[in-house]
Amino acid sequence: MSNKRKNEIFGAQALGHSGMPKSDVMKDDFGWEVPVESVPLPSEGKVYDTDSPLSNKTMLDIKAMTAKEEDILTSRALIKKGTVISSLLQSCILEPGINVSDMLTGDRNALMIAVRITGYGADYRADVTCPTCDARSQQNFDLGELPIRRLNIDPVSPGENKFSFMLPVTKKEVHFKFLTGRDEEEMSIIADRKKAVLPEMQGDSLVTSRLARSVEYVGGITDKNKINIFVDRMPAQDSRKLRAYMDANEPGIEMKSWMGCPSCGESSEVELPMGANFFWPRD
Repeated sequence: MSNKRKNEIFGAQALGHSGMPKSDVMKDDFGWEVPVESVPLPSEGKVYDTDSPLSNKTMLDIKAMTAKEEDILTSRALIKKGTVISSLLQSCILEPGINVSDMLTGDRNALMIAVRITGYGADYRADVTCPTCDARSQQNFDLGELPIRRLNIDPVSPGENKFSFMLPVTKKEVHFKFLTGRDEEEMSIIADRKKAVLPEMQGDSLVTSRLARSVEYVGGITDKNKINIFVDRMPAQDSRKLRAYMDANEPGIEMKSWMGCPSCGESSEVELPMGANFFWPRD
C-alpha cells in the first residue's frame, strides 16, 4: 500500500506498534503480518482535553481491516444501535485509552476513509446523479485523492472543543463546538424516534438540530433550552453566516470529487455517496 498519496491520507508507515499482539499466529505460523498505517488527524489534536490521549496528537496508528471487522459491519445489533462505524474504528485503532465516540466527526471520517483503503483499496465505484442533467451513472472515485481540511482556527481555550463567532445581525457572541461521534450517534437515535412518531417530519429539522447541538453559549447564556429557542428563531442571516463559518473551518476530509457525465458530457463536483457498497465494494 502506498503511503505517498497527495492528500496524506496515510503518513509515514508505522513499522510496529505496542497495540499489536506480542504473539502473532498470522505472522509466526502463516508468514503474514497485519499492516499498520499512520493516519493524520485533521484536528491535529487541538480540540482534545490535555488529559486525553488525543491531546495535540497529529497522527493515529490503525491496523488494516480483516475478516473480524467485516463481522462488525454485518452485526445486526450494532446496526440497530447505530454504532457500527464506531465499533469498526475502535477495532482498528491500536493505541489504548482512545474512545472513538469522543473524537470529532472529521477525525473519524479520516480514520474511516483510511480503514476502508486498508481493507479494499482506494478505488470506489458508486452511482451518482449529474447536477447538470440529472442522469444517473456509475463513477469511479479515488479515495486516496480526497483532500484533508485541517483545523485553521484557534479554540476559545487550548485543548477545548469550543470556538467563537460574532453574529452579524443580533451582535451576539456565540460559542460552538464541532460535533463528535457521540453527538452523531445520539442525534441519530433522536431522529429515528421522531421518524417513528411523525414520518412526515423526516429530515425536516436536520440543519437546525445540528446547529442547536453545536451551539453552547449565546451572549453569556448557557441554558440549553434557551439556546435551542434562540437557534430556532435567530435571524436567517445569522444562521447562514454561522453555518458557513462552521462548515468552512470544520476539520475533516473533503468528501467531494469530480465526475464526468456520460450523458451530457459536463464535469461537475459532487458529494461522494456513502452507500452500503462503501464498505462492500462491487467486484
